[in-house]
Amino acid sequence: MTQPVSSPPVRVWDLFVRIFHWSLVACVFLNFLVEEGETLHKGIGYAASALVAARIVWGFIGSRHARFADFFPTPTRLRQHLAALLAGRPEHHVGHNPFGALMMLALLALVLALGLTGHLQTTDMFWGDEWLEELHEGLASALLGLAGLHAAAAILVGRLEGTNLIGAMITGIKVRRGR
Repeated sequence: MTQPVSSPPVRVWDLFVRIFHWSLVACVFLNFLVEEGETLHKGIGYAASALVAARIVWGFIGSRHARFADFFPTPTRLRQHLAALLAGRPEHHVGHNPFGALMMLALLALVLALGLTGHLQTTDMFWGDEWLEELHEGLASALLGLAGLHAAAAILVGRLEGTNLIGAMITGIKVRRGR
């Protein structure tokens, strides 16, 4: 019986991506704890929006695996990835897999939508509009739900691929254990 061979470590997440990721996690967590409408809540929301804006720029000029072109979830990529999963042969992606990429883009969009709806609530035009407040709260609930799904998927996919994805988001290095 042959022993599985591990792949050599691969540097995948640069320092900007890792600082962005954990800073955004902190912003989401803190804003969940802080009372809505408080100055701190607004400041954290603006910081989260600024982080996402910087990440979007980095998605075009950053390191290889940080660039959207490296992982953009096209319909073809999504279909191929799903087919491989259903066949019991999960693909290994150095950067984001297509579903991870879709999740990442959804999370970024939600943070921006939260920033926009939060800001609009401070304007004369939308001050006190209940529908906007409800939309903001609904977006926040969706963000928390997807963030939880994202964390669970990172653990599950890491196990399927034999990769410590959470460790890679801390160190920037992916190590794939032999399968």
